[in-house]
Amino acid sequence: MARLRTDAKVGDREKTAARLLASSAKKSYDPDIDIDWDAPLDPDKHYILPHRVSLYGTPLWERMSDEQRRELGKHEMATIASVGLWFELLLMKMLVKAAYNGDATTAHVQYALTEVADECRHVTMFARLVERIGCPNYGPPRFLHQIAKILPALSYGPALYGSILVAEEITDRLQREMVGDDSIQPLLRMVNHIHIVEEARHVTFAREEVVRGTRRGIGRAELSYQQTLIATVSFAISRSLLNPRAYAAVGLDPRAATRAAHANPHYRASVRFAGEKIMPFLQDAGLVGGPAGHLWRKAYLLP
Repeated sequence: MARLRTDAKVGDREKTAARLLASSAKKSYDPDIDIDWDAPLDPDKHYILPHRVSLYGTPLWERMSDEQRRELGKHEMATIASVGLWFELLLMKMLVKAAYNGDATTAHVQYALTEVADECRHVTMFARLVERIGCPNYGPPRFLHQIAKILPALSYGPALYGSILVAEEITDRLQREMVGDDSIQPLLRMVNHIHIVEEARHVTFAREEVVRGTRRGIGRAELSYQQTLIATVSFAISRSLLNPRAYAAVGLDPRAATRAAHANPHYRASVRFAGEKIMPFLQDAGLVGGPAGHLWRKAYLLP
């Protein structure tokens, strides 16, 4: 039986949920009201920090103008936002499934439904962001969009909440780096602020569920399934953060630019940076490894 290998502590499930419900009631946002969507965009400010743009440090990057670099950053931010809203739609399906199988009179299920309400607003916020900055809704590759429909049926237990953590904490790490930086568009900084505040509760909820699920012990076959599921989902999320159409939008050859980005040590380091907080936790939980363990390296989340 596999068990959590750290001294990670979790509170009583109902007490944690009640605390998160109280926090949600006290501090939540409405992006339609709390964001000035009509404010002008500053042509000299970035949409993502330059050293996080996928081509940073490559020969292609050196040949690009400052305007072209900012424009690529804008399209890469749109890619992240559109992939984020796609995964949050999947997340809502998974949480509703958990609520359907649970007891709606418990604080635990009520918080899961509160998180669904948060994610509804986040999806709308990301969609409006993409529209406001004038980019396409890139989203994941078409085949992944189709095959991912079965994920809510396949996911449960630690891998369900672990997959949620990978998507949320990768985004959160990049947003925290940008939220206080004056070189970033004010619109982006406000979107980042809202997402950081509300996702902090979601992360607490999901981390404790991972700990509870692994602390109870998992048989070898079940552990292999959980490891394979979370590795596959994490690989899909990570690889969807680059979209060849974003390169074409700024006048680059999409195939050549995509190859350059995947080979770029700076980009791989950025993905590892985004996963630095969540990967040790998942490793300690025993969820990294197994038949699909190599996918973590292909996702650039491990060296």
